[in-house]
Amino acid sequence: MNTVIKTYDEKMSKSVKHLETEFAEIRAGRANPAVLDKLRVNYYDTPTPINQIAAVSITEARTLTIQPWDMSMLRAIEKAIQTSDIGINPQNDGKVIRMVFPPLTEDRRREIVKEIGKMGEEAKVAVRSIRREAMEKLKAMKKNGEITEDDLKHGEKKIQEITDSHIKRIESLTEAKQKQIMEI
Repeated sequence: MNTVIKTYDEKMSKSVKHLETEFAEIRAGRANPAVLDKLRVNYYDTPTPINQIAAVSITEARTLTIQPWDMSMLRAIEKAIQTSDIGINPQNDGKVIRMVFPPLTEDRRREIVKEIGKMGEEAKVAVRSIRREAMEKLKAMKKNGEITEDDLKHGEKKIQEITDSHIKRIESLTEAKQKQIMEI
């Protein structure tokens, strides 16, 4: 039974990790290398993440600098950024690419905060779905005689505690990200 609980705890943890990754990719008006994580550049016929073919650094609060190790990749990186949904025009000076993040407007901040709220709710739904799956698994084990009634009750209680802790984590992550976006 403990392996079942551990398995579902890991699944819930993955949902929370996924939310953290999504939050890292949100553009908050500050330079953040995570906005490039989804982008791939064709490097010798292999789709490669930008951070594997270039040095990505934050030079100022709102400026991201990308310096490719292979200068022939400069144009390909610039094109990948331009065709992405990041919404920032890269500036290529022949040696490095600079991305200047404009400050967000009040309306845009409110939109992003709403999106963050939706993402948080989706993560909670995912965690609750995993809880339901775990409860069904425990009930099936009881029905098959693998565990006793007491084990079932203990398992359900444990699953609920784990679920509650993951939901709290999601809420605190969501709240912190919303607060970060609303800061000027």
